[in-house]
Amino acid sequence: MVCVSKIVLKDLSLNTTIGYYGADDVVPKEHVLDMSLQITPDLVLIENDSMEFVFDYDPLITTIESLARERHYHTQEYLLTRIVEACAKYTEIEGVTLNLRKTPVLNNGALGVEISVDKEYLEMARRSL
Repeated sequence: MVCVSKIVLKDLSLNTTIGYYGADDVVPKEHVLDMSLQITPDLVLIENDSMEFVFDYDPLITTIESLARERHYHTQEYLLTRIVEACAKYTEIEGVTLNLRKTPVLNNGALGVEISVDKEYLEMARRSL
């Protein structure tokens, strides 16, 4: 029997500056993050309604917001790399999928980068922290 549990964050608008743009370029107004954290099911299927039995994602969200504001980034990829590293600090996280996109692109589009890392990758990252 397979049981997979995830914590899903959608459409988090980050206060960040990414990239460099010329006078004629369309400058993004928003950078938006979607995140899916795979966590052990015993942190979701709980017998008691108490925060002590679940994964508290609030500190991770605070860290992500801090990373986004911390500096001017040249690339979306580097900010995503730093967010993966932040996720690796939590042993409860067994996998993560991140999608960071900017909008608008041209008149109305969105363009982004997505990455998924598994438990093995996160464990490797944890060893290098």
